[in-house]
Amino acid sequence: MEPSLNVLGTRLEPCSTKPLTGFYRNGCCDTGPGDTGSHTVCVIVDAEFLALSKYLGNDLSTPRPEFRFDGLKPGDRWCLCAARFLQAAQEFGAPKVVLESTHARALDIIPIELLRAHAVDAQG
Repeated sequence: MEPSLNVLGTRLEPCSTKPLTGFYRNGCCDTGPGDTGSHTVCVIVDAEFLALSKYLGNDLSTPRPEFRFDGLKPGDRWCLCAARFLQAAQEFGAPKVVLESTHARALDIIPIELLRAHAVDAQG
């Protein structure tokens, strides 16, 4: 099986295992046919983004034990839906992006220039 590629054209790096993220809950922003939301953008959430996401109807900060989800806090990395990232960017509330951990399929929805504008370095 071919390794997944990131938006830079290199091997997709893990996004986060604490909290465990990804559509497949494997720590990577991998995607496939079942991932209709395109959970492909590795972001570092901040309080502003978490508040915006909750306002827009996707509460990522409240724990949901029934889904083994502890809730996100500022500084956590998370595989975000590409459309939600684009919406947050349009609302001037997009979080920072880890390009090395953002799946190439994010480019189907988000221009690379917009991702680069919100990028952090690999240690970010």
